Amino acid sequence: MFESATFAHHLDKAAFKAMEPSLREDLLTAQFQLIEQKRRSLIVLIHGPDGAGKGAVLNRLYGWLDVRKLQTLTFDMPCARDDRPAMWKYWRELPPFGQIGIMLGSWYHAPLCKRALDEMKRGDFMAALEDIQRFEAMLHAEGVSLLKIWLYLDPEEARTRLKGVTKGEWQRPVVREWEELKGSGPRKRLLAISEDAARATSTETSPWHVVPAADEEYRDAMAGSLLLEKLRSLAAEPEPAPQPLAPNPTQLPSTLPTFSILSTLDLSKSLDEDDYDRQLAQEQSRITRLTNSPRFADAGLVVAFEGSDAAGKSSTIMRLRRALDPRHFRVHPIAAPTDEERARPYLWRFWRHIPTHGRTAIFDRSWYGRVLVERVERLCGPDDWGRAYGEINDFEAQLSAANYVVVKFWLAISPQEQARRFEERETVAYKRFKLTPEDWRNREKWPLYEAAVTEMVDRTSTRIAPWTLVESEDKRYGRVKVLKTIADRLEQALG
Repeated sequence: MFESATFAHHLDKAAFKAMEPSLREDLLTAQFQLIEQKRRSLIVLIHGPDGAGKGAVLNRLYGWLDVRKLQTLTFDMPCARDDRPAMWKYWRELPPFGQIGIMLGSWYHAPLCKRALDEMKRGDFMAALEDIQRFEAMLHAEGVSLLKIWLYLDPEEARTRLKGVTKGEWQRPVVREWEELKGSGPRKRLLAISEDAARATSTETSPWHVVPAADEEYRDAMAGSLLLEKLRSLAAEPEPAPQPLAPNPTQLPSTLPTFSILSTLDLSKSLDEDDYDRQLAQEQSRITRLTNSPRFADAGLVVAFEGSDAAGKSSTIMRLRRALDPRHFRVHPIAAPTDEERARPYLWRFWRHIPTHGRTAIFDRSWYGRVLVERVERLCGPDDWGRAYGEINDFEAQLSAANYVVVKFWLAISPQEQARRFEERETVAYKRFKLTPEDWRNREKWPLYEAAVTEMVDRTSTRIAPWTLVESEDKRYGRVKVLKTIADRLEQALG
């Protein structure tokens, strides 16, 4: 894939100066189209050996584009894992629709570095590239386009150039991406490994572009031309047609009875007050002990609550809060997305709240809204919510791989109990704020939610992040079951 870049490519300074004004004007025009349309964002990944001119290309693009809608996304990238999942740092920096981000050091860095240092087996390396492919496919489907550039320069030439720019009284800042690779051996291996990675992760929507970097003018002109071509292709994309809405499950002709996994629950389970007080205190004590243990300092806890309206999520979260150090947890109530959140992939607003190790995040409703309320209310099409099951499984797998315990609950009650609780809310002043006309309307869609919950559990209950269905007709029983499940999962994970 790098073969043609090994040959000499040259553009003399006069020719470069002659073409630069029109290239710059065209880039600005194309950038303004991206800004006006606000249908997509664009991330430009710039990789290559140290000394190939990554910083110089970035500075050139900054000189050509409107910097008000341009972000530099840079990451200090040690091979060692930090105190959050590896992809967290990239997710939180995703630019909103209409903007361009130029990234130095990307999600390719860690696997390339570890493989070049022989710290990662080939099978693990290829698995990491497959994860990257799925991540990039999701970004594209969610409105984030990629322009992936590899600046090619012979390793020895790159080493010579790197020495040259760091000599003298004034040392020009140099982008050093591969400082961990000491000596010529690892740097030569990096070149071969990078070619394998580029070949494996070049897709129709996110191909790699190899830019010969020996000649500075040619390098910069080609990088600018690739960016212009990408921006024009984004501007030429037709407006996305609305996805046809799938018929409601109750409208599907079938000779088979509809199955609901929630119908298997025994909602008559209950606890008397004495047993409740004793068991609640016991499970809260276990959670306190486990989250304060030294072993939890290298782990994290993510708890997602879903359930029927008035099923008791808030009161259960209150009992969980009392077991946690208030300095080390946050509760994130999830409502309709804001404009800021709509301008990015839907998982962005959850990734940004993933805590550091030693802390807990509690989500009062969660990323499962994509396959629940957005599906039932037809806020997205079947392609979007159908794709989300795999994306959510990947998200939770990344949390688990980073030593987070992911605990997910569906709190279930009967329609009759829900109606009783709604009526109680109408009569109790301090509960009235919880009830809206939409809550009553949602009762009409009970069968649709049951179908969505059944498919959600079938497709996203995994060994590392299983669903726990909670019988919450009796709030006391439901609260104890939730806290006991969290304590059991923590105990199992921490040993």
